[in-house]
Amino acid sequence: MINQTAYGLGANRSVIRDLFEYGRGRAALVGEENVFDFSLGNPSIPSPAQVNETIRQVLADTDSLVVHGYTSAVGDYATRKAIADDLNARYNAGAEPEDFFIGCGAAPELVAVLKALAVPGGEVLTVAPYFPEYKPFAEGAGLTFKVVPPDVPDFQINFEALEALLTEKTQALILNSPNNPSGVVYSGETLQRLSALLTAKSEAYGHPIYIISDEPYRELTYGGIVTPWVPHFYPNTVVCYSYSKSLSLPGERIGYVYVPKTAADAKALYAAVAGAARQAGHVCAPSLWQKVIARCTHLRPDLEAYDRNRKTLYEGLTALGYEMAKPDGAFYLFIKAPGGDAMAFSEKAKQKDLLLVPGDGFGCPGWFRICYCVSYDMIQKSLPVFAALIKE
Repeated sequence: MINQTAYGLGANRSVIRDLFEYGRGRAALVGEENVFDFSLGNPSIPSPAQVNETIRQVLADTDSLVVHGYTSAVGDYATRKAIADDLNARYNAGAEPEDFFIGCGAAPELVAVLKALAVPGGEVLTVAPYFPEYKPFAEGAGLTFKVVPPDVPDFQINFEALEALLTEKTQALILNSPNNPSGVVYSGETLQRLSALLTAKSEAYGHPIYIISDEPYRELTYGGIVTPWVPHFYPNTVVCYSYSKSLSLPGERIGYVYVPKTAADAKALYAAVAGAARQAGHVCAPSLWQKVIARCTHLRPDLEAYDRNRKTLYEGLTALGYEMAKPDGAFYLFIKAPGGDAMAFSEKAKQKDLLLVPGDGFGCPGWFRICYCVSYDMIQKSLPVFAALIKE
């Protein structure tokens, strides 16, 4: 016998991954320069030069048994201290090394936090548009997953819909800012209003409702926009972070969970996160990458190439008549599908080797996502195809 839930997840790949694989196949047939693949959020700017140099230094300066040996299950102390120091310098966060759990990227960290909050009958909410994997993460943890309908066209938060979904069973709200897929950064005003609502509901229900702040795109903002530090607005916040996007290290799988001391039941919650990770077979995050991150927490991405791509696409597509939210962060545009049917529009685009991700899986039918972490040359060549599609 085979677990049917697990089989369903394994047998039915994500639309994003399927499009990416389709694009690889088409590139082999018609040439990579003739396929306009905007499907996968795979960073296209190189890691800062200091990252590669630090790898060499760690291997040269440190005994190999130490580099490749186990660290503490919760992470090497020096790494946790370096992360705490960085957040304190940037946000006056009040963080200490004991507040961090080092994990293998944001995905298993989110799973561990959700499992830590998975009481019988518990519910977790998120705001559309949202990263599609939140649903299997939450349901796999044993939580009921609910989606707050989108606040179109600005993609902040539909507070009337959110309040209607909050119940005494609500354990947490997953918040992703800068947002995948919209590229929107939740404003300080939005976070203040959210804090007031969740504080009132927590008091009414007699237990904390946590924000799980999923922040892999925290440093990817443009035009002077700064991502607000969510724990300053709402004490009952748990932060999940990955270096995949900020340092262009998606394949290295390194990040952390931060449980601030201001969060309700912080010690118990931290222990539950560690216990949930233990249940999943976590031993420790890769030792080499922990040591590299300890020396590289101060590094920030050079966003010039992303920003040029963002401006070129936003200005070019809006001039053609496409409608979208203004993308202040991450490396995505979320666009209203001409004709209203994103699945049909994406299929038409696919016939022209233009690969766009329909927004149905993000909780936003009628919209589609494009990733602009691609070459500038591809963007320029794709604009005539976008023009032909909207005319059709």
